[in-house]
Amino acid sequence: MSKRDYYEVLGVDRGVSESDLKKAYRKLAMESHPDRNPDDPEAEERFKEVSEAYAVLSDSEKKARYDQFGHAGVGGPGGGHPGAGFEDFGNFGDLFNDLFGDIFGGGGGGRGGSRRGRGQRGADLRYNLEITLDDVLDGCEPNLKIPKMKRCEPCRGSGAAEGSKPARCGRCEGTGQLMFQQGFFRVNRPCDACGGAGEVISNPCTSCRGSGRTEGQTTIQVKVPPGVEDGARLRVSGEGEAGVAGGEPGDLYVVMVLRDHPLFERDGTDLHLEVPVPFVQAALGAEVEVPTLDGRVSLQIPEGTQSGRVLRLRGKGLPPLQPRLDPEQLKKMRGDLYVRVFVEVPTKLNARQRELLEEFAEQSGTDVSPATKGFMDKIRDFF
Repeated sequence: MSKRDYYEVLGVDRGVSESDLKKAYRKLAMESHPDRNPDDPEAEERFKEVSEAYAVLSDSEKKARYDQFGHAGVGGPGGGHPGAGFEDFGNFGDLFNDLFGDIFGGGGGGRGGSRRGRGQRGADLRYNLEITLDDVLDGCEPNLKIPKMKRCEPCRGSGAAEGSKPARCGRCEGTGQLMFQQGFFRVNRPCDACGGAGEVISNPCTSCRGSGRTEGQTTIQVKVPPGVEDGARLRVSGEGEAGVAGGEPGDLYVVMVLRDHPLFERDGTDLHLEVPVPFVQAALGAEVEVPTLDGRVSLQIPEGTQSGRVLRLRGKGLPPLQPRLDPEQLKKMRGDLYVRVFVEVPTKLNARQRELLEEFAEQSGTDVSPATKGFMDKIRDFF
């Protein structure tokens, strides 16, 4: 039976790039792999055909011979042993493991297998820490209670009962891997006896049932620097969940969540505040007290201040995030507080107040209301 053209097998043309060739192979190999088609007796043959085609076309020398002489240039038109023309696959076995590691339950390095560490790394944890603007101003050092899987103390994380220890797995001889022949390839897969650990526990710890860890809670103190941003993450190395069977612990990520302030809005290192001012004070000018993160301070409202005017208080904002600087240095780098004036107009007037305002209106004319005068001038010009 004659062999199909390798380019036809992979569904590519002769000018295909290396990346497109690899994509085509990945797709077809995954679709035709025997482990994914247990009820299809022809799947293994299709998989062998796809693998053979890729092994030739991915090798520049073999591809050149194939392009010039066809199948005869890489081992004959249809005869020979199953491996004809495939003397050296180079790193092809590693590529196979990369592609199909999920099928066999995990990775597995190399042609001969290698001993993997018995323990598995613990999971990373996330803790959302609610902070205030005061915390951003000065920094804080809260104590956090973290529920997590901790190292089992009776067995010190080994998973073995006191007085015993894990033994080398006899099935995989401690490598954690078993080697299988898959068509043209030797494939490593995790040992089913030890789960890829390379060791077995014949006498497991009764406290953790051999896992090396138990449920618990820990309290840790974290240092939140001044100037920290909303959504920033602090990494606390080794404070995640304990590893399985003696593996290294994961990390803890503390995520900053800035609580809304009833008065201030943050804009980087600046703060914004809206302050109501009675219309008389806005017209005549006055000194008013406004809140800041440092306490109340005096703010001069200029005569004739209009609603929406923004006044600035320098250095009353927030510090930048500069953990290496001391508090005094950060104090000199603080942003500003922008105060937006909202002029309050009285909604209820007694008879005397109304009389005074009417008298004011008669005396004022348009000279004291430039905005009104400008508006009337525009209307006049329009008509």
